[in-house]
Amino acid sequence: MNEEEQVRKQLIKNMILNLITFSVIFYILGIVIYSQFSSYVYNSADTELQNAIIQIRDNQRNFEVLPRHIEEGMEERNLDIREQSPRLVFIQRDSDGNIKEGEENEFLNDVFTDVFFDKIQLNQIYEITIDNQYKYRGINYQAEDGEYTQILINVNAEEDIIDRFATTLVTVLVISVILIIIASYILSKKTLKPIITSWKKQNEFVQDASHELRTPLAIIQAKQELLLEKPNSTILDNARDINITLKETKRLTRLIKELMELARNDSKEINLNKQKFNLDKEIKEIVEMYSETAKSQEKKLIQQLKFGQEINADLNKLKELLIILLDNSIKYTEKKDTITIKTYKKEGKCFIEVVDTGIGIGKEAKEHVFERFYREEKSRVREKGGTGLGLSIAYNIVKLHKGAIKIDKNYEDGTRIIIKLPIS
Repeated sequence: MNEEEQVRKQLIKNMILNLITFSVIFYILGIVIYSQFSSYVYNSADTELQNAIIQIRDNQRNFEVLPRHIEEGMEERNLDIREQSPRLVFIQRDSDGNIKEGEENEFLNDVFTDVFFDKIQLNQIYEITIDNQYKYRGINYQAEDGEYTQILINVNAEEDIIDRFATTLVTVLVISVILIIIASYILSKKTLKPIITSWKKQNEFVQDASHELRTPLAIIQAKQELLLEKPNSTILDNARDINITLKETKRLTRLIKELMELARNDSKEINLNKQKFNLDKEIKEIVEMYSETAKSQEKKLIQQLKFGQEINADLNKLKELLIILLDNSIKYTEKKDTITIKTYKKEGKCFIEVVDTGIGIGKEAKEHVFERFYREEKSRVREKGGTGLGLSIAYNIVKLHKGAIKIDKNYEDGTRIIIKLPIS
């Protein structure tokens, strides 16, 4: 399975996972919203039913008569209960649950003869449907003499509202699912992008590392085999081959060391050992180490150290950083070129500059010089003994100190590297 197929399969998996997750969330949210909305819509009708029961119970206590039971002086009071809400329907039932005979119940006998009634279900709100089209909510009450009052309220209007809301809610959820699919694809692709980039860089890193390791090993092997073909020759006779072998061995050792350091950076195993020290003084000592080398190559090494105070940082790491930069500057400058090391304070930060008048760096290469194994001209770097890892290590050192590093063209000619570090 190639890389593209793996990425595509992972993208589909992420989309499905996101789709399922968001769909479940929206489904649960839809149920909760629908339930709350239905409860809110029915609240008014349920309140009317409960108030009717309370008033019927109060009438019974005060006058010791059944609700809507026709007695002298009570007809007007029972009618008041009905008049409070025209939507309420009062059905008087005997102790067996049958609608009572009487002039007032004549209409009820015609319309509500087969209406559902449960003698056991008392003081609890329930729903019924009449003729498959009329929706009612009801409540039952039993008087002390065993007779019942069934109170119904028509909720067709409420049902209409709830049905429309349900339709709207389902439509919104369907649209949401479609948007979720689109969003899942975009988010999955965006999430995988850095992984794909990292994957590609890792593959490039492994390939470049293998190539860099193979080259010196091949040279060393060839020279050693050549020496074995001349067992009687002296060291002096093979000085050139031995020198090349040693040179490649040193380059190989340096490459392995740099690879190990980058691996530690990637695994977050490096901890800074910060301490306060005089930056200008330490840089001066490092520059003196290179002064003889520069002089022997007829190059000028200039110091402009004006920071003039202590900095809280990892001394060994900053020394390594300066050695990498000075080493590069000396490698990629010619006779009569100048290398200048500057320090100064600006905007509350410590600035270090390494400026040379060497061969410079191309505009396109500026964006990639801190990438591992990146070389503007690979043959040139190999000829100079470089590994293409120095600036990557320098970049990591600066980032560990929460600083910034950038590389630019010198004002005159050559390269200008600017480092900004926090002082404390």
